[in-house]
Amino acid sequence: MITMSKKLDYKLSQEIYDLYDDYAHNKIDRRQFVESLSVYAVGGLTVPAILSHIMPNYTDKVQIQQDDPRLESQYISYDSPKGGGEIKGLLSIPKESDDKLPGIIVVHENRGLNPHIEDVTRRAALAGFIALGPDALSPLGGYPGNDDDGRTMQRKRDRNEMLEDFIAAFEHIKNHPKCTGKVGVVGFCFGGWISNMMAVKVPDLGAAIPFYGRQPSDEMVAQINAPIQMHYGELDKRVNEGWPAFEAELKKQNKKYEAYIYANANHGFHNDTTPRFEKESAELAWNRTIEFFREHLI
Repeated sequence: MITMSKKLDYKLSQEIYDLYDDYAHNKIDRRQFVESLSVYAVGGLTVPAILSHIMPNYTDKVQIQQDDPRLESQYISYDSPKGGGEIKGLLSIPKESDDKLPGIIVVHENRGLNPHIEDVTRRAALAGFIALGPDALSPLGGYPGNDDDGRTMQRKRDRNEMLEDFIAAFEHIKNHPKCTGKVGVVGFCFGGWISNMMAVKVPDLGAAIPFYGRQPSDEMVAQINAPIQMHYGELDKRVNEGWPAFEAELKKQNKKYEAYIYANANHGFHNDTTPRFEKESAELAWNRTIEFFREHLI
């Protein structure tokens, strides 16, 4: 199933968003990014102003604070024997429920467990789940406090070893005394790829929800047992190019899936700390996410 949300407007030119996407995904370095932005510094718009506008704002955009009284949120560590060893993560559990709850693994982008993904982890917990946001940078000291260094650090790790870290997180939550044993995964960008791959690698995964994630190979689709809900931005041509073949194979293998393409939305449209954020599309996608988890995990 594919649906298209209504179009939204942008304040910056699409070329700037495309440049940021190249920079955020290590296709160009910061110097090349800044030099390329100079072309668009016209009419009183300076390069520093563009940079200030487009870079993440973690200070002012947190929706659920770490000390939110409705949640018990704390950093924990768990073992990932096939991955990076001891992995740190943010565990968030609703305080109001004495019953066992299903679990959600929240997978970060290509820069470690930054404040935005911690916030998303708490949002998942407030929706009625035990939520764990692991930090794949743990073996290197953890998220360094800024995304530039985080991206550099994450490039030093093997992505298949990081996949094992999140599979280990699944096992950790599945066996948590407050968990029902039903666990799903949601991830963004790199985390979207992880979500797809966990659907391939984890036979008893309850549900997988990749946001703008790279797709697994055709050969891997046969191994998928979990229902999948996918979210794509219409303007995200880099990731979307793999979608038609993936959908064809999902249909061929008779897999259960939903896919939503959000009109005029960029890669990263759910991330409310950057101007790529599209409020209407992000809220709709998150509501669909929670409904899907409730359908398949409760």
